[in-house]
Amino acid sequence: MERGRTDNTGTTSLLAMNFDLSEAHALLGRTPAMLDAWLRGLPAAWLSCDEGPDTWTPHAVVGHLIVGEQTDWMPRVRHLLEHGPRVPFPVFDREAQFARPPQSLGELLDEFALLRRQSLGELLSLDLAPQDLERLGRHPEFGEVTLGQHLATWVAHDLTHVTQIARVMARRYASDVGPWRAYLRVVRDSEG
Repeated sequence: MERGRTDNTGTTSLLAMNFDLSEAHALLGRTPAMLDAWLRGLPAAWLSCDEGPDTWTPHAVVGHLIVGEQTDWMPRVRHLLEHGPRVPFPVFDREAQFARPPQSLGELLDEFALLRRQSLGELLSLDLAPQDLERLGRHPEFGEVTLGQHLATWVAHDLTHVTQIARVMARRYASDVGPWRAYLRVVRDSEG
């Protein structure tokens, strides 16, 4: 569906809305199992690799996903439904995972799976209609946003961090792949 929308800068743009709640639910429900199958039991070197100072390891990314379940996705859905655009969402601390007590990756994966099941169960219980996706909330940085945008961002956020984990792990072998580097975009820094 396409329609014009005025953003918080007053600019009207034509948006193609591809968001479908059942499709989003299908992807969001698979993220914990995919990460579990991929990461659980890997040697520590894979789980602690990063891209340099102030970057995240796969372990830290899973912690971040947990914090999102606790303080971002469904809490902001509830906030939006209760307050609309009158009251901005609470600010989300994107690095709150570093303040959590240390846990093994297995513990984090188990916690993420539990929290995601709870989040998706709550989302389904809201029985949202298509028109609910147009309901407005207020993001502390972006201004007015729709519930549909927030939920679509949840999906894109999962995919962003899955991609991040793949990139971090691939770059661990960036110098080891030799001339194949030319064909492996994932191991190159900002090259095209």
